[in-house]
Amino acid sequence: MESFLGLIKLRIKKGSNLKARDTRTSDPYVSVTMGEQSFLGLIKLRIKKGSNLKARDTRTSDPYVSVTMGEQQLRTSVVRGTLNPEWNEELTLYVKDVNTPILLTVTDKDTFTPDDNMGDAEINLKPYLECVKMELSDLEEGHIVKQIQPDETNCLTEDSNCIWKNNKLIQEMTLRLRNVNHGEITVEIGWLTLPDSKGLSQVEF
Repeated sequence: MESFLGLIKLRIKKGSNLKARDTRTSDPYVSVTMGEQSFLGLIKLRIKKGSNLKARDTRTSDPYVSVTMGEQQLRTSVVRGTLNPEWNEELTLYVKDVNTPILLTVTDKDTFTPDDNMGDAEINLKPYLECVKMELSDLEEGHIVKQIQPDETNCLTEDSNCIWKNNKLIQEMTLRLRNVNHGEITVEIGWLTLPDSKGLSQVEF
């Protein structure tokens, strides 16, 4: 699988002694391409914390979170000796298809044996991206745009709000881990549209 290593911030400073195309001058611009530019935008995923995780090393564990979305794979750092880890790490994923979920897998890091699975959860991006598509702005701090309720189709433990916070729209959520009898993970997602990305205006939900 292809890994998404990070973002390059490219500052185009100036051009010098360019070739004139309109008699003696021109109106130049720069197009930048790096591989296939077919994504809609970026998801900023903040892995906040885990709660009441399943112990894999007798009474404790060394948990980390692996994040998979399509062909992308990322992971957090390892937090040693706890079942209530706090990562507070931000990962960036590019979105090609709004129907592709984000899979979070919590794993116990082992030194001499294979790492142990501590449960997984899935994030459905569509409810949040429907709000992003509305292109809201200048809302009151803390304004709730949409509330998503837990049901059999998602991993939510409680109502999850798409909320206006720090002049941007985010979704905060706590997810129950599957394939274990207890454990939760708290995350936050945000959206970033790049100048050359497609955006959501033509996407049908």
